Amino acid sequence: MPNLSKRASSFNFFTSLWGDLTRDELHAIMRLRIDVFVVEQDCPYPELDGKDLKSIHVYAFKSDDDETSGDAAAATVRICAPGLSYSEPSIGRVATRPDCRGVGLGIEIMNRAIAECDKHYPDLGIRISAQCYLEKFYADLGFKSTGEAYLEDGIPHIQMFRASR
Repeated sequence: MPNLSKRASSFNFFTSLWGDLTRDELHAIMRLRIDVFVVEQDCPYPELDGKDLKSIHVYAFKSDDDETSGDAAAATVRICAPGLSYSEPSIGRVATRPDCRGVGLGIEIMNRAIAECDKHYPDLGIRISAQCYLEKFYADLGFKSTGEAYLEDGIPHIQMFRASR
């Protein structure tokens, strides 16, 4: 496992509600999500679903990135309140920029998102719809599979749940 404390210091992390995001932050988050989900994963489905407007966004930039450059964020996740996607809070739209992968950033941003869920929605647990190839990644973060694999936008997924701690 990567040395997160050393590697994570290469990134600046932020947590914001939709209405508090600057135009540049919004652009960087959406660019990353479109680059990863639509282009890289060849998933030509609408990325904007209205849930962002009611969600908490956790995101990161490389420490030396110019946030006003129009470049994509280094990583992002979206936290949906209970009732928005599932009866429990959920984490989704998890994306890491290709040049920022393999350094523990995904683990770090997920840990921050889990902490935000625990802070805002204590004792409810967290539900996710994970791409099947990432099942072990999420299991290592305390999530357990809760059903059979299914297709979402043509990609195999599995529902997972992490109980409150």
